[in-house]
Amino acid sequence: MTTDITASRWRDQPLEPLLLAYHLRTEAEKGVAVSAAEELPPRYRAEVLDPRAAFAADAVWVAETGGSAVGCVVASASADGSLEVKRLWVDPACRGRGAARALVGAVLDHAVDVGADSVRLSVWHWRRDAIGLYERLGFTRADPWDDRPDLVCMRRPAVVDSD
Repeated sequence: MTTDITASRWRDQPLEPLLLAYHLRTEAEKGVAVSAAEELPPRYRAEVLDPRAAFAADAVWVAETGGSAVGCVVASASADGSLEVKRLWVDPACRGRGAARALVGAVLDHAVDVGADSVRLSVWHWRRDAIGLYERLGFTRADPWDDRPDLVCMRRPAVVDSD
């Protein structure tokens, strides 16, 4: 598939609208009516209002097309030595064009660069399209590390043998 979407490390691109869309959609899917950043739980509100502070210890990438930010992902170091994918979001109007694949690919490359042995993530069970993408990228279901119901935990090695 050819695409005009690229993923690069976050610098000055506007991340706030992407994070707000992610959190509003997630809260709606959980059955919580939230329409503005001020109504989000404090942790999520802090991410939207000041992503640079919220993700100061993390690596962040933005997917762009035509000079516009259309997706984002955060990679956080986990206590078990892996990297954890968080806040993967692609604007619904741009889905199916390779943005999510490019963003996850950036995290996988980063995992190798920093010496992580694996990459993990958790995803709500109703996000079947996302689960399908993760499976196509080599993630498999893993024992849960998060006790919230309805989450599917997945993991894959940072490097996959091509034999």
